[in-house]
Amino acid sequence: MYSDEQTRQFVDELEARIHVALRDGDLDAEPVVALACSLEEGGVSTPATRELLERPTAQLTAADVTRLGRRLLRDINFQPTFALEPGLWAALEQALSVVERDVRGAGLTGTLRLVMPDWDDSGTARVEFRGGYHGNGIWPCEGSDAQGALVTVADAAQEAIVEILWEVRPVCPAHDRGLRAEMRNRTAVWRCTGDGTHTVARIGELFPDQR
Repeated sequence: MYSDEQTRQFVDELEARIHVALRDGDLDAEPVVALACSLEEGGVSTPATRELLERPTAQLTAADVTRLGRRLLRDINFQPTFALEPGLWAALEQALSVVERDVRGAGLTGTLRLVMPDWDDSGTARVEFRGGYHGNGIWPCEGSDAQGALVTVADAAQEAIVEILWEVRPVCPAHDRGLRAEMRNRTAVWRCTGDGTHTVARIGELFPDQR
């Protein structure tokens, strides 16, 4: 979409400025109009960019600027980084601490942590177990929902464990089958396929005596 790295960096900075200003409630028109211009120049035209370029900036009210700023970020699927929203990292770490209860309850030892490896510049987090990583990164936005974060992190932890042990943990106490993290009725749970798929426990509560 953009012809050079400098332009991409400029757009990234505008997106970050708008996000932070929207979060803090002090967005003004300048970065919003600048982003609309950059998007149009880069070949991205949306109702929001066109409205911003067609209307005189002086006529934009604070409500207009907020609405259009949010719309622009939504149109380009903007995702804040961990640096912009440290709380998202903290939420994922909290989810991992909950998942770890079930990992330890299953008898596994070794370091389990949330990391951003030096070799990965995608801006995603990974779950590390005994020096091994799961296959796909975890985007910051995954930390915006506590129950969803549990499912994502539990799945990532299982992948990392498989990388090291070549077996799925934890397993269903009744069927000795690897469990799968899923969302059921807006709650993160462990599910088993033995004797028909069934819920075994909420994530973090597989081994109540370990809490």
